Amino acid sequence: MVVNAAYPRITVAPKSSFFLFGARGVGKSTWARETFTGAHRFDLLDEGLFQSFLADPSLFGAELRTLAPGSWVVVDEVQRIPGLLNEVHRAIEELRLRFALLGSSARKLKTAGTNLLAGRALWRTMYPFVPQELGTAFDLESTLRFGSIPLVVAAEDRAETLAAYVQLYLREEIRGEALVRNLPGFVRFLPIAALAHGQVVNVAGIARDAGTARTTVQGYLEILEDTLLAWRLQGFETRLRVRERKHPKLYWLDPGLVRAVKKQTGTVSPEEAGALFEGWIHTLLRAYNETGSLFDEIAYWSPAEARSVEVDFLLQRGGEHLALEVKAGTRYAPDWLAGLKAIGGLPRLARRVLVYTGTRALRTPEGIEVWPLAKLLAALAEGTLWP
Repeated sequence: MVVNAAYPRITVAPKSSFFLFGARGVGKSTWARETFTGAHRFDLLDEGLFQSFLADPSLFGAELRTLAPGSWVVVDEVQRIPGLLNEVHRAIEELRLRFALLGSSARKLKTAGTNLLAGRALWRTMYPFVPQELGTAFDLESTLRFGSIPLVVAAEDRAETLAAYVQLYLREEIRGEALVRNLPGFVRFLPIAALAHGQVVNVAGIARDAGTARTTVQGYLEILEDTLLAWRLQGFETRLRVRERKHPKLYWLDPGLVRAVKKQTGTVSPEEAGALFEGWIHTLLRAYNETGSLFDEIAYWSPAEARSVEVDFLLQRGGEHLALEVKAGTRYAPDWLAGLKAIGGLPRLARRVLVYTGTRALRTPEGIEVWPLAKLLAALAEGTLWP
């Protein structure tokens, strides 16, 4: 099933060459087919083509020389043969071709000696469906339970597809690309890392539970980031009169993926909902930042002296800040505002917002805004998050 036709994406193609990265199944290839209808295509998942170019990369360049100047070329899974980027570089300069370079991992492209085109190609990321793309098909309960990866959204049995997705990731991304030497150790690590979703990363604790070394866990976390399945969100130093935590928090790409790695497929429990909702909002912020430049930096804030006080997301843009706290509850509770009140002394704080899953919009005497989820989604879609 081609889901992009039913749910048009918010991703906009640059006019010049670009890399487009995203986890497997987020719809990069489908989007590229619909966006570049007349482009010349190379799919490096085609094993015959892959082996041919691996043995002789010059064949790739020879085929490019048959194309007219200004033509678009789509290269899918470009990370499988990083050496092809030398030919891409040459074709951009000499043949004036434009490239859409799709990949599910940036890890191999970061190795020493890889030609990253010296600024001749922009870097973009594609994310799972956002509510704006799903339209009336969006359902929060379903999103927190199964996520919104297009491959899963299109499936008749979402739970089964999520389980298969984890195996696909291990088989094609990890084993196939030889990203780890000890695959059983990585398999033990994954559900433990999923349990850390939305929490401050405790590398020593993860290493202990996974039965592996701390340095190995650091490497595993980097693999999750390079394959675009998770991020570490850094703590923000506000220079207020408190000492902030500096350890990062871990967020996975998609709530359904988090649950699949933990082998949880049933109804979302109240204990799960908070972290899943928070992580989903984090992904939305990143997705909309790709298209709307919402912020220059994103972090979280929490004073070390008060571990129950924090602000989930602190966005920075042009020297100003926007503090965003998110709660999965449907009934507003005043004690949810502790972090937003504590950060009130931050210079150039443009807005403080609490987002929850209820329906009433409020404003406190301190100027803190309480938004229903629908208002946040509208602000993201309309580009009105900042005052």
